[in-house]
Amino acid sequence: MRNIKLVLEYDGTNYNGWQKQPNMPTIQGTVEEALTQLTKTSIHTIGAGRTDTGVHAEGQVANFHTDVSIPVIAFQKGLNTLLPHDIVVSSAAEVSADFHARFSATSRRYRYTLLNRDYPSALTRHTAYFYPNDINVNSVDAICNSLVGKWDFSSFQKTGSDRQNPVCEIFETCCWKTNEIVYIEIEADSFLRGMVRAIVGTILKCVRHDSGNAENACAQFYKILSKKDRSRAGPSAPAHGLSLIRVKYDAK
Repeated sequence: MRNIKLVLEYDGTNYNGWQKQPNMPTIQGTVEEALTQLTKTSIHTIGAGRTDTGVHAEGQVANFHTDVSIPVIAFQKGLNTLLPHDIVVSSAAEVSADFHARFSATSRRYRYTLLNRDYPSALTRHTAYFYPNDINVNSVDAICNSLVGKWDFSSFQKTGSDRQNPVCEIFETCCWKTNEIVYIEIEADSFLRGMVRAIVGTILKCVRHDSGNAENACAQFYKILSKKDRSRAGPSAPAHGLSLIRVKYDAK
């Protein structure tokens, strides 16, 4: 059996997330339908990240096993012919038999995008969260920098999650502003369900009341983190501002 790795880009607006669900449009389900058409066999894909409803991706990774002998390039070109325009295969490669898109990953990187001005946008309404309040980027970046390391992120886990271990290691976080767009990026070994959106919503809550004092904003955020209680954190930022931008693997 061959093991094929795909890198996917998609607009998640019209989908109920990555994971296949009965009678609902999902990224995984749509890709598998296209693969079945292409290979004339039933295909099951494995995704690196189970993005939620409305969340996008620039660098989602998936793999699947097949005994079909078509060239690798045909998986990319063929799928891009069969898939809807809001899902694109940016690359395809044949990988080792033990490669697993989810369990072989060493980190995932997410980006949250905010439109920070006093009126919304018709063009970025599906990809950026319109946030008209002032954002102290220095305070946001200070909170981001303080997150590097291993933490118990129970305060930012979606209610009802079945994950037993709430500890994640953050490798890098940062915030910057380009014109009217504010970006927050977080890279970690793993993420709890709803974690990034809860972190962003809580950061916005903290900096809104920090009076321009980054140290005060960090203290507020750390207090929420240490409580390990989701009810203490801020509301989750909307899904449409979030994108999975990269998944890393060890070089072999």
